[in-house]
Amino acid sequence: MAMLSDPSRKYRPFPQVPLPDRQWPGRTITRPPRWLSTDLRDGNQAIVDPMDAVKKNRFFDLLVEIGVKEIEIGFPAAGQTEFDFISGLVQSGKIPDDVTVQVLTQSREDLIRTSFASLAGARAAIVHLYNAVSPAWREIVFRMTPDEVRQVAVNGAKVMRDEAAKRPDTEWHFQYSPETFSTAELDFSISVCEAVMDVLQPTIERPIILNLPATVEAATPNVYADQIEYFCRNLPNRDRAVISLHTHNDRGTGVAAAELGLMAGADRIEGCLFGNGERTGNCCLVTLALNMYTQGIDPGLDFSDIDRVIETVEYCNQIPVHERHPYGGDLVFTAFSGSHQDAIKKGFEAQAQRNDELWRVPYLPIDPADLGRNYEAVIRVNSQSGKGGFAWVLEQDQGLKLPKKLQADFSRHVQRLADELGRELNAADIWQVFRDTYYVKVDKRRFRLVDFEETRANDGTRLFAGTIEVDGKPQSVSGRGKGLISSVLTTLRQTFGLELEVLDYTEHALGAGTDARAATYLECSTSDGRTVWGVGIDEDVATASVRAILSAANSAVRQAA
Repeated sequence: MAMLSDPSRKYRPFPQVPLPDRQWPGRTITRPPRWLSTDLRDGNQAIVDPMDAVKKNRFFDLLVEIGVKEIEIGFPAAGQTEFDFISGLVQSGKIPDDVTVQVLTQSREDLIRTSFASLAGARAAIVHLYNAVSPAWREIVFRMTPDEVRQVAVNGAKVMRDEAAKRPDTEWHFQYSPETFSTAELDFSISVCEAVMDVLQPTIERPIILNLPATVEAATPNVYADQIEYFCRNLPNRDRAVISLHTHNDRGTGVAAAELGLMAGADRIEGCLFGNGERTGNCCLVTLALNMYTQGIDPGLDFSDIDRVIETVEYCNQIPVHERHPYGGDLVFTAFSGSHQDAIKKGFEAQAQRNDELWRVPYLPIDPADLGRNYEAVIRVNSQSGKGGFAWVLEQDQGLKLPKKLQADFSRHVQRLADELGRELNAADIWQVFRDTYYVKVDKRRFRLVDFEETRANDGTRLFAGTIEVDGKPQSVSGRGKGLISSVLTTLRQTFGLELEVLDYTEHALGAGTDARAATYLECSTSDGRTVWGVGIDEDVATASVRAILSAANSAVRQAA
């Protein structure tokens, strides 16, 4: 069996919705929806080993903590384990007053009664009734006529109504899903929902929740949006219904379908954290919520510590969050490409300099700090990286702000190490190769400063006098020049025959206050025209300059060897 050369023999394009005056394309999402997490039900059904009570309770606590106000806690009729967890959670008193739990049931009398029994004692609860309505399910799975399918929904609604009436101490809310809505005839779905509403008699103050699932994602997201807008326009008593969406991800566009569905008039979103759900999963609440956040909308869900959210989800589901998953993946705020690194580095620098809270950093649609991530992981270095990458890492890790030319000089050393190791370089790797290259705090060097004094002569010149270790042996040296740097250069020329000329000098502070140090960078040329760099770091600015000159001298000697 192989892919067909003519797939039209086997598959047909999904039909368009007759909605020539559709309004949703011109709309913008301006407020968050009502959120419902189905992690404890849809998500739990989608994992190889269902969660035990410990994991379910931990997941429930997480959902409450991040601000989810409606939580589908299970399918009570699925078995005794599920029933006991739901009943135990309700009886535990741990459900906050502003959180409403929901259970799912097929439209069968015995299952509905079991569902209500599991919620005994609840302050408030949503009972979610469903039955499949699309042609394939009617004809292949159930072998029912449309009228028979509609009657299944009506019968279930009547049982729901009667069971709720027996338990007046609970604030009951009703939800109905025409399952497989995405592949059903729109007018038929509307007629079924209308029949359910006739039984349950929702009001504007106590509306019914009509959940319109893309049980199987069978078309592009714009078609789903058309379906939602058509439904909202043609549903009688629309003001007595909350339109809820439950998108799946068979085509990889579950989040997009939910977003366009909101633009088309929906009020509520069902989904799971990081999109765990049957088959390819369903709408990722994290992605959808943070998409809104990056557009200036408070989603009402708090992912300030996204790594802890991920840790809990991975523990409970035993499914890793992919490293490239939007917002949450380990690598989504990481750049390896040189051009990307350079743009991000400049973006952070500009962000720090601007007196403007507006976020504008290339390649990063959201500030990682808002999610509890630090900036050190944003730029990482491997063999594909450019000079901007390691420069950023050095700045974040050591506080060093390398001049552009020094970045170019150092890049070849970093590249060589990355090629040799064949792996990503961490901050320690980069700092070590920097020290080795420019003789910063490294013993294996020709010249090492021990101490020195600088004095001013009557003629205005400066005298450098000190002790330098040469190949490990201390030697007293001195030289005169117009300033400290020129006097050290004179000392090197007169004592060791080493000619250096300073082409560029840069310095900056490392840290602040009493712990501040100075970093000095010197670009020098040798007598035979080679360019060498020196780096000096010290608590004293003058000493840092001397160390930088000796660093350049060591580089010159090494290159000449």
